[in-house]
Order: sequence, then structure tokens, then C-alpha cells
Amino acid sequence: MMLQNHGRRASFREDQDHIRKHRPDYLLLVIITLLAAVGLIVVYAISPALGAVYGDNGNHYVSRQMIAVALSIVAFIITANVPLKFWRRWRNPLLIIAGIGTLVALVTPLNALYPAHRWIRLGGLSLQSVEILKFALVVWLAAFFAHRIKQGELTDAKKTLKPLGILLVALMFVVAAPTGLHGQSDLGSVAVILAMMVAIAFVSGMPLKRIVLVGVAIAMLAVLVISISPYRRERVASFTHPNCATTGYQACQALIAVGSGGMIGLGLGRSVQAYGYLPEAQNDSIFAIYAEKFGFIGVAMLIGLFTALFARLRRIMERAPNDFSRLAIAGILAWLSTQTFINIGAMLGLIPLKGITLPLISYGGTSVLFVGAALGLAFQISRYTSFSIRSVKRVDQRINYEDNDGRRRVRRAYHPDSGSRS
Repeated sequence: MMLQNHGRRASFREDQDHIRKHRPDYLLLVIITLLAAVGLIVVYAISPALGAVYGDNGNHYVSRQMIAVALSIVAFIITANVPLKFWRRWRNPLLIIAGIGTLVALVTPLNALYPAHRWIRLGGLSLQSVEILKFALVVWLAAFFAHRIKQGELTDAKKTLKPLGILLVALMFVVAAPTGLHGQSDLGSVAVILAMMVAIAFVSGMPLKRIVLVGVAIAMLAVLVISISPYRRERVASFTHPNCATTGYQACQALIAVGSGGMIGLGLGRSVQAYGYLPEAQNDSIFAIYAEKFGFIGVAMLIGLFTALFARLRRIMERAPNDFSRLAIAGILAWLSTQTFINIGAMLGLIPLKGITLPLISYGGTSVLFVGAALGLAFQISRYTSFSIRSVKRVDQRINYEDNDGRRRVRRAYHPDSGSRS
């Protein structure tokens, strides 16, 4: 009798889905540290040149970047330790605060240093509002889609597609409205946000047909927006028919910088393009400066680091314990990978210039700060694995477990009794 009862209890445990807590993904932390270190080295190397061009102290830029990295570490620690349920519960206030910040940036006067309404300036401090918005949207979209999955309303047009449509229209207005409304609009950041939305929708299980239809509609809208904006038409024209003396100047100088690096680069102290030849050398164009200094080998190593970062994030996403965690990682992965592709692609002449930073590398406090916060969330999620004991399979001594709903298979998950991690 006792043996039968014990068997029932064991059977009951085997039918349950488990969440295993283990040590976080320290390899992710190592990759993040290496990328941030590379960014500091490049900014340090070009600080004297930037100081000579802009009349600043030679250590001005590297000092500010070090402060930004320090604040990013604080943000990483906070988001890595504050429970995920906190972010999910406060998703609406977070998005409202980010929206208010974007609206405040819209009414901020323009000047030579800030030729577009993208910054909130308080004395000597400045925050790029769209970076706050990206972080808030990752949390909000992940929570929104997770709730729709739970309620079985993922394909409900009224409860899912309508709110997303309203949000998208609002974002298009405040981030990428016609140039006359708020200076140079940020179409590059809109592309990043759209990539986040598409990735989260796809991972959530949204029918591919609907995603494609929405994508076609957005593409048609983008063509219309570009056609009515002289500034955007110039960007496209400079890409298709570059004129290095006028509109294509930055693109041409970027290619010169990349080509000058050769195989091994010119070295840390021998940059030429940073001395006023390449615009935004510390921000949007920093990849070209990096290529000039470290050459093809250095570029291959940097792209390898980014590829490793994205691979770790994908692995964490596949092992995430619930829908909210899985979708949040999908949004972070889309955010960072799209932004990296746009920045590097523009510097190599593959796509038009978009004026967007290279994550963890470019100079800029707000970008570094909120990328650190997003990666802190990913680091926290990496502490947990969800699996079902009943679906254990051993193949060449590798353990595979199915996730909660059986939609995917998670490789090398941890058995709760294995003691492999604590």
C-alpha cells in the first residue's frame, strides 16, 4: 500500500513542469564586459582628436564614457536583481514615463549640438528619450503578449491587433514624424522598435500570415514617409547616387576609414578620420574608426563578440521559464541585433546612414545605460530553466527536456536532482 502511494506521488511529480534555479550565464557577463571594454578603449584612443576638433579637454569624452559605463553597471545590477514580477506589474507606468519623456524631448529647443528633438536636457546632462522608450517597450510588449497567450486571445483583432496598431501610430508620430515637426526624425530607432515588435509577435506564436501583412503595410507607409520628407529623400539619394562632396560625405569618409585599416589596422594612436574628417566619429561612426584602428582582424573579432552575445541571448530565450521571460529576451535580442546591423551596415555602405549607435561601443550615456539595464534583465532570466521531467531523453549523454507547452525542445537543461549547478 505504501509503495503504491509512493508511486503515485512520484508519478505526480513527474507530470509537473519544473523551474530549475541555477547559476546565471556568466559567459554572457564576460562577453558584455569585453564589448564595454572595447568601447572604452576606442573612445579613449580618439578622445585627444575629439578634444582638438571640438576644443574640449583631451580626456573629456573618455571620462564621460567611464561615468556612463559605471552607471550602466549599476543599472545592470538593479535589473539583474529586482524580481521580474516587479517589471511586469509596473509595465504601464514605465511606458507612460518613457512616453512623457519623449514628448518632453519634442518641445526641447534645438541647438547646434542637438539638431533633433531626441534629447531631454537638464543643465549639463542629456538623455536620449528613445533609449528609455526601447527598454520600456521590451517590458510592456513582453507582458502584453504573455497576457494574451494566457487568455487565449493572441489572434483576437480587437484585443491584440488594435492596441498594437494604436501604439505603433503613436510611436511613428513621436519618434519618426515628418521632419518639419521636430527636426531630424529618428527613422532608424523606429526600425529597431519595429524589429522588437515583430520578434516578440513571432516568438509568441502570432500567425505568420498576419505578421507578413502588417509588415507589408508598414513598408508601404515607410515609403510614403520617405517620399514626403526632403531630409529622408536626401539620405536615400546619397546612398543610391553618392556624392562625396555633398550629401554622401559621411558615407564616403566612413568607407575611407574602414579601407585605411587594412588587415591589422593603423593602431590606437594613429587615427586620421577622427580629426574632423568623419562626422560623429564617437557615436554613429565609431565602427569605421574602430576598423581604421584595428583593421580586418579587429573587425572580425568584434563581429565575433556580437555574434557570441546574440547566441547567448538566443540560448537564454530557449530556456526561459515562462512566456514573459521568453518574449522579453526576444525583444532584447531583436533590439541589439537590429541596431548592430544598422550601424555596421551603414558604415560599410550596405544601407543608408541612419544615425544610430553601436551597442556598448558608441560614446553616449543613455544608450550604454539602457543597454546595460536590458542585459541585466537577460542575466536574471538566465538563472532559471523550465522543463518537464517526463520528457527526458538522452542522446550521446546530452539531456533534452521539452518546455511547458511542448512547442520547442530545450537542449542541455538541468535536472533538479543532478546537482550540476547550485
